[in-house]
Amino acid sequence: MGDDKKEKTAKVKETHGTYFIDERYEIIGGVRYDFLTSPKFSHQDALGRLHLAFHSACSEDGIILLAPMDVHFDEENILQPDILYIRSENKGIIRDGYVYGAPDLVVEILSGSTARRDKTIKKSTYERFGVGEYWLVDPVYRLVEQFAIVEGEYRLLATLSEEDELVSATVPCLTVDLSAVFVEEEEAGK
Repeated sequence: MGDDKKEKTAKVKETHGTYFIDERYEIIGGVRYDFLTSPKFSHQDALGRLHLAFHSACSEDGIILLAPMDVHFDEENILQPDILYIRSENKGIIRDGYVYGAPDLVVEILSGSTARRDKTIKKSTYERFGVGEYWLVDPVYRLVEQFAIVEGEYRLLATLSEEDELVSATVPCLTVDLSAVFVEEEEAGK
């Protein structure tokens, strides 16, 4: 009888890696890609600082959204960019709480678990569906690669470092001082 009581009160110990409250994934080319780990500090810090830069420059000219936000290109391509920007005149692509169609600008912040996908299949998917501008942000090397559609395909417009100012090719209100985005981790905690 004592053993029955122990069995009833025994608890299963969950760990961070096995307990999912809300699964996050993307579908690219009909294939599901799970987000297996949470982003590191440098990713989240760059995300927050870019978000602030977008808001201070362009909040009245369009809509700024952060992940997780599904962008539905079609049934086989549903992606979650880190940041997306939709100019006011294009806000009709937001329906039923989601985005259906190409944002004007998409930002992906590289992390160890997603960098390859961000640089390859996500980039080609954004290009194919007409996302006008794509930024690949590398918080470790403090670089931004800026791509824009030119004659139907992405062209690398610039590779910028923390000393540079990034001027959007497709969003007139948006200029970002990258020194305000890439800060030392010690400074960020102050």
